[in-house]
Amino acid sequence: MMEKLDIRNKADIDTDLPLISIVGRPNVGKSTLFNRLIGKRRAITDPTPGVTRDPIPERWLLGNHPVTLVDTGGVKLDKEGLDFAVTEKSLSILAMSDIILFMMDCMEITAEDMMLLEEVRPYTDKVILVVNKVDDPKRDDLVWNYFSYGYQRVVGISAAHGLGIEELEDTILGMLNMERTEEIPEEPDSIKLAIMGKPNTGKSTLTNLLTGRDVSIVSDIAGTTRDVMKATFVYKGTDYTVLDTAGIRRKSKVEEDVEYYSVNRAIKTIDEADVVLLMIDVNEGLAEQDKKIAQLIVRRGKGVVLCLNKIDMLKGPENQLEAIKDRVRFLFPVLSFAPLVPISALEGMEVGKLLDVVWAVYRQLEKRIDTSLVNEAMKRWTSDQEPPRSATGYFKVLYGTQVSANPVRFLFFVNKVHGFPETYISYMKNCIRRDLGFSYVPVEISLRERKRNPSLNDKGPSKEEAEIQKVIRRNTKEKNVKKGISRKPGGKARMGKETERAKTIVRNSKQKKRAKGK
Repeated sequence: MMEKLDIRNKADIDTDLPLISIVGRPNVGKSTLFNRLIGKRRAITDPTPGVTRDPIPERWLLGNHPVTLVDTGGVKLDKEGLDFAVTEKSLSILAMSDIILFMMDCMEITAEDMMLLEEVRPYTDKVILVVNKVDDPKRDDLVWNYFSYGYQRVVGISAAHGLGIEELEDTILGMLNMERTEEIPEEPDSIKLAIMGKPNTGKSTLTNLLTGRDVSIVSDIAGTTRDVMKATFVYKGTDYTVLDTAGIRRKSKVEEDVEYYSVNRAIKTIDEADVVLLMIDVNEGLAEQDKKIAQLIVRRGKGVVLCLNKIDMLKGPENQLEAIKDRVRFLFPVLSFAPLVPISALEGMEVGKLLDVVWAVYRQLEKRIDTSLVNEAMKRWTSDQEPPRSATGYFKVLYGTQVSANPVRFLFFVNKVHGFPETYISYMKNCIRRDLGFSYVPVEISLRERKRNPSLNDKGPSKEEAEIQKVIRRNTKEKNVKKGISRKPGGKARMGKETERAKTIVRNSKQKKRAKGK
């Protein structure tokens, strides 16, 4: 039975802001234009037709006004299988759009273009016909031919080279009655939740459940999701942004270039996320790829929740789920601290508990501990268990501090870094998790050797060395020394010669003094 969740669904595409959609047939340059406008590589671009499948929304600052820009999948005549789902999703965006950027190729008009011309016709008042690939001045005249289709606004651009983009932006601003402004609005706060794992573990199903709509196309075909899909929802008063990623397979299994890009994009999503849900199919269990993803997450200091999906399909004895949990813990020592939550994304079972755990993990990621409390705790830890002794002497932890939150990092000053036992670093990590409230998140510890004041130990330069330095300063112009002549080409050799010359002068001076004394 579907669990009732305290979720207020926000539109997968933020309609509170002006909505601008990019539509067109496959391989006409929609994703290239999308990336150009938002200023980053959000959508995958590849010569292969049909790379983009799900609509990709992104917050775009148009003249420093926040709007929602949507890249859609290419519309095809052949409406079978995934192509049908992609086409239906792309066309469904038209009605909710405030402005439609209908893209065509200046060098070619296809049957799909003609079909789209009719689909877009009811929305003529909000359409800009964007003629792409005007890469050469010789193609400028081709743009005039597109006025014959009856659209008032026709703009020629080159999405790949950035030509005509400013004119396109000015046209959009005019339609929205906006003017460019210097003031940059703040980014709204939300917990960024990445959903990762192997293909077909239920990532898109969970995304669609959380957001209350079909954000991602769900299919049994591995690799259906290619781009990183974004959607938002509110749970118990907190805004969440879900990042649904492509399923990550072993390199030997990745055959298409497009899948290679989508997998790399999914891995980079770890950096953007606060908490990662690592989806594991209870029927298939763990794979080496899951472990590699886990290591990436820990290395980047992100929160992670192990999500055992499809528990509704378990048909074994009552203790089957506990046995699966124990096996996951055994095979996942790198994530011994991470919470483990069994769910069914399809049936909505335990999803509320999952979100409560995500919130607890996020709170720990953002937690900061006062330095005095860190050092009070450190004294107890070193008193309970002193660092082991090495052949060169004792190791000592002198004091420490928390240097960052999200990721959680601590810095400890020690008497010597070289050879400091890894086992004791692990001991301190466990103590931090246990005593300072970081039980659910990765903790990183850095060591730094405390440097003593040189004046307390060094006698300083000898009388002879001081005289040599004095001669060098006298023989070389002071301003050249300040500029750092030793760093210029031939400078080190020059300074070496000056030093030798100064030594000779000082030595001769001493000999003269001794001769006079006799």
